[in-house]
Amino acid sequence: MKLAISGKGGVGKTTFSALLIRALNDQNKRVLAIDADPDANLAAAVGIPDADKIVPISEMKDLVYERTEAKPGSIGGFFKMNPKVDDLPDAVSAKLGNIKLMRLGGVKKGGSGCICPESTLLKALITHIVLARDEVVVMDMEAGIEHLGRATAQAVDRLLVVVEPGRRSIDTARHIKKLAGEIGLSKLALIGNKIRGQKDIDFLKEHLGEFEFLGFLPYDDALIEADLNGISPYDTDSASKARVTEMIADL
Repeated sequence: MKLAISGKGGVGKTTFSALLIRALNDQNKRVLAIDADPDANLAAAVGIPDADKIVPISEMKDLVYERTEAKPGSIGGFFKMNPKVDDLPDAVSAKLGNIKLMRLGGVKKGGSGCICPESTLLKALITHIVLARDEVVVMDMEAGIEHLGRATAQAVDRLLVVVEPGRRSIDTARHIKKLAGEIGLSKLALIGNKIRGQKDIDFLKEHLGEFEFLGFLPYDDALIEADLNGISPYDTDSASKARVTEMIADL
């Protein structure tokens, strides 16, 4: 499976991603976890030791230069548009059990965007991961689908959008659906998070009735405490673990 996960900041997207990754690991699946959100720390949520010391690929200047033959931070000029990336998931990933995790990092852009060595390397890497790898791939995206292009979108088995009961979260889900439609990614499903009761479920279904819901996760103080204490949500006693396992079976 190739799964991309998106949603508005603060809805619990990275917490859900971590629960999903660890549950797949417990099922003896080989998992390639991609942290594509510069504002999140998926490694810490998964429970990888020394997560704060993982260097994002976009900041590995020697690697970017070696693969693209251009100096990181440069814009324009000549550099390889198809750099070698097939060895990177094994060479530069952090590991825990059957999980390999890669942190992409952000690319600083000026104006409307940039064509630069770092972004070219990351784009080539995502394309390889989605099209050529045989692990289960879980990508924790930004509040959108910036890292996906038309070719990779066709190979993503499901775009999972995490939502919470709230107007801004609903607006973000619709925006993500529009962006996904523009690149031909129509296989979407929602995960309702921070659900306090049936009223919250009814609210989401009423306002997002055009979507498929994969499932709902309860509002849980244990998950909030785990985040505050730097503990993986999977290492807490939470009902969400069982719910996520059920979602994997449905996927």
